Amino acid sequence: MIVNTFENKLSNEINVSQEALAQLIEISGNEGDTQGVRVFVSGGGCNGMEYGMTLVETPTEFDFVYEAEGLNIYVDSVALGFLTGVEIDYKTEGLNKSFVFRNVFAATGGSGTCGTCGAVGGGCGS
Repeated sequence: MIVNTFENKLSNEINVSQEALAQLIEISGNEGDTQGVRVFVSGGGCNGMEYGMTLVETPTEFDFVYEAEGLNIYVDSVALGFLTGVEIDYKTEGLNKSFVFRNVFAATGGSGTCGTCGAVGGGCGS
């Protein structure tokens, strides 16, 4: 009998800058029962695909996981198709702070920011 296993560990499919990693660790550490952070892709925005993040209480069995410095970053298989090669960064410009997705899959028409239509340069930060 052949048993297929689902390899869910990511290595270099996504990159997270040290600044972004530090912020994600801080944010997830301030919350209670979280297992990590989910990176997701949604469509239909003004600039095509939009990229975002949310906290994960319970990962699914089909999530891919990227582990860095004790933080689990989860990506589902559909989103991974749009996120391969992306770098997640955290930038500060004056009083504005936000996560930025660099090198997003250009064919999706993605904006490369984490936010909504009116969010110039992002919108996930504080």
